[in-house]
Amino acid sequence: MKKYYVSLEKVILAENPSQKIELFNEFYRDFKNNNFEFEKNYLPYKMEEPSYISSLKVVPPKNLIERKYVNTKEGKINLLHTIAHIEYSAIDLALDAALRFQDMPKEYYENWLEVAEDEIRHFLMIETLLKELGSFYGELEVHTNLFEAMKKTPDALSRMAVIPRYLEANGLEQNPKIMEKLISNPDEFNKKILAALDVILEEEITHVYKGDKWFKYLCKSLELEPQKTYFEILEKVFPGSTKRKYELNFNARKKAGFSCDELKFLSKKEDCN
Repeated sequence: MKKYYVSLEKVILAENPSQKIELFNEFYRDFKNNNFEFEKNYLPYKMEEPSYISSLKVVPPKNLIERKYVNTKEGKINLLHTIAHIEYSAIDLALDAALRFQDMPKEYYENWLEVAEDEIRHFLMIETLLKELGSFYGELEVHTNLFEAMKKTPDALSRMAVIPRYLEANGLEQNPKIMEKLISNPDEFNKKILAALDVILEEEITHVYKGDKWFKYLCKSLELEPQKTYFEILEKVFPGSTKRKYELNFNARKKAGFSCDELKFLSKKEDCN
């Protein structure tokens, strides 16, 4: 039998996309064929730098060039590169969730490896569109925001609260806003981007739902009240985040497991419709 954690760590630490995806596909085949054992006393790697640090041009978020228009080639490339980096970062987030937190039910590991497989497919869809425009992932500068969020959540409870239930859930609002821009500039290439984002949105709902499920599982096992715990964690990791008024995609968030009370609190509205 192969060692699950040691093998998965090699996938996460792979420095470039093609290598990471190739290693993941091999790992995932073995996982689905029950070729792994969960070794005892595994110590996870230290989250010091993102896996892409040596292969991408990393800058502070404020230094990134922002092109908001989707009716120019440069604007399309910038949009696609931004999305590609989110999806690529999300691969590592899903893999780390499947690695770092031990002694969970097997379904937990199955769920996060499923998410990683989805994120890889999303990344490849967007990368293909970038290449159609003569660009590639890594041509533009990137930030490490998602990696920093991972570092701030070294335990399973805070990770499930912050990554799927907060950051990825925020994408349920951002994605439709981008789609609206593309719809208002309906050239043939923007239609391709729109089709990719439509797939991503539907599958991201399932990712948030999986995070919601395991967050509530952990709350139950620790005898914690989920809603109170959720907002306490958000405020600790992102001070001021619970004071903001959020424009929410109520339908998507309900599908993903958010309660009406949570939606009212986040939106500062009196109903959740």
